[in-house]
Amino acid sequence: MNHRLDIRRPLTSRWTVAATFLCLTLLTFAATTTASPPGLVQCSPEECGLNAARLAAIDDVVEQGLRYERMPGCVVLVGYRSRIAWLKSYGSRQLKPDVVPMTTDTVFDLASLTKPIATATSIMLLIEDGLVELDAPAAKYIPEFGNTGKEVITIRQLLTHQSGLLPDNSIRDYQDGHVQAFQRIHKLDLRADPGTRFMYSDVGFIVLGEIVERVSGKSLDAFAKERIFTPLGMSETGFNPEAAIRKRAAPTQERNGKWMRGEVHDPRAYKLGGVAGHAGLFSAAEDLARYAQMLVNDGILGESRILKPETCLLMTTSQKVSSGIRTLGWDRRTGYSSNRGDLFSEQAFGHGGFTGTALWIDPAQEMFVIFLSNRVHPDGKGSVNSLAGRIGTIAAAAINE
Repeated sequence: MNHRLDIRRPLTSRWTVAATFLCLTLLTFAATTTASPPGLVQCSPEECGLNAARLAAIDDVVEQGLRYERMPGCVVLVGYRSRIAWLKSYGSRQLKPDVVPMTTDTVFDLASLTKPIATATSIMLLIEDGLVELDAPAAKYIPEFGNTGKEVITIRQLLTHQSGLLPDNSIRDYQDGHVQAFQRIHKLDLRADPGTRFMYSDVGFIVLGEIVERVSGKSLDAFAKERIFTPLGMSETGFNPEAAIRKRAAPTQERNGKWMRGEVHDPRAYKLGGVAGHAGLFSAAEDLARYAQMLVNDGILGESRILKPETCLLMTTSQKVSSGIRTLGWDRRTGYSSNRGDLFSEQAFGHGGFTGTALWIDPAQEMFVIFLSNRVHPDGKGSVNSLAGRIGTIAAAAINE
């Protein structure tokens, strides 16, 4: 009996070794396939297929903006055909309390770019997962929201700012913490019948952020990090940036005698702990290039697929609103499009942020333009929308036919 057992031991050992090897191989394969994609390669405008002389006009436009104090400084990135054709910093990261030069790795408060990049993309992922329906009422996911006429507001109407919700509710509604703030939002009355009027609403996207949390069981920042930012290798993108990243953040204004650096500028997002569906996201230019290229590529970057092609198409298909055209989370042609390049195609979509940021993506031309500034520093008087639009026009004009 012992002899027979001895004979079996080598066979068992061989199977154990084989099984162990197979497991290690599968783990290695999984680690390889889920590794962060590499960043976009930088090249000269000519190597990327752009006219360098035309693109150089960006310098003149930005210098004029600096001269007229439209912003203390900025970072401009132009992506074309999966490469970075232009990445340059201008002016100062901060003017007070000391002057610090702008750098291309500066981290910015994106303000309302949070809406499409973090919140709308998260909602699209939940739609793709079958956990949210685009034309279902928001009250299906937040029952207590369904009152005073809000019970018919759909996810689509929230994403396109046609919910009828007011732009902003009183800052006093946020004074008593996260739970009380949402209870007060749930009780708000409507300003218009849902689906009848385009009215840009921070409140609507705060509700969308709450839906992400209710449905996924994770906070918006945790969900977006897990499903969007980490798979894309966006290591400097997120809410409430850590200390090492805050050191490179462009300050905005003063709050309670302290400069806001890596601390959200928006007062409602601040009261919500820095994480909200309408504002609070921070990022840098090259991180945003990864996200933009993913959308140009129909949802994939390297080996990382974030969205299915049909989900990207759904997100970026034109949605007629009462005063123009939006997409699900993005602008296309409305009164908010002054930061849009004149020569972008009809497929282009984009968004801006109150702090002085803009991102426009044109899949038809395989181009995206990122403009990042802290135009509210130091006194809130800067203005950059038309400047960002001119840069977009220059970038598209530089395409060699």
